Amino acid sequence: MGEHYFSSEPTAASAPRRVRLALRDVQVGLATDSGVFSPTAVDAGTLVLLETVPPPPSTGDLLDLGCGYGPITITLARRAPDATVWGVDVNERARELARTNAASAGCAGVRIEAPDDVPDTVRFATIWSNPPIKVGKGVLHGMLRQWLPRLTADGVAYLVVQRHLGADSLHRWLDTEGFPTERLASRKGYRILTVRAKEAS
Repeated sequence: MGEHYFSSEPTAASAPRRVRLALRDVQVGLATDSGVFSPTAVDAGTLVLLETVPPPPSTGDLLDLGCGYGPITITLARRAPDATVWGVDVNERARELARTNAASAGCAGVRIEAPDDVPDTVRFATIWSNPPIKVGKGVLHGMLRQWLPRLTADGVAYLVVQRHLGADSLHRWLDTEGFPTERLASRKGYRILTVRAKEAS
């Protein structure tokens, strides 16, 4: 499954369906399909993240890293309608779904892109992510090394990771990489990690 939803062009036969994102402040139907992450329901870790983190900055560039079909992207856009929300995913099918879902939800300030299509000059006031832990540490660490340095000086990232899939070891790794990290919450078997930008040397 990890390789499957992390593929740039999924080979699974299309099986469209709809799921519901039901939060206190955001309730929308979302189109999903096979070959993307958590196609039958919004992932439990994503829900923990969205129910736990502080409100996003009201303006600036915000990032949903590994956006899938867009539940985090849409929540960011609904909570910060004056911001530009970037949804980034390697999976082409997921990106198309995220574009469709953002448009259906009336989220005008959303840009869904492949990783290489985000301009290098963009810096993010916040990053929210349910990262693809199952792709392995090499890919995961490479992804975080690519995107966390793009936080603004006072920016902050929020990551949700299952406790039994290495949340605490990831916490330690982030600290050793120079990204000050704290545990914001622990709920339903998930950790929410708060990751801050590296201090200027």
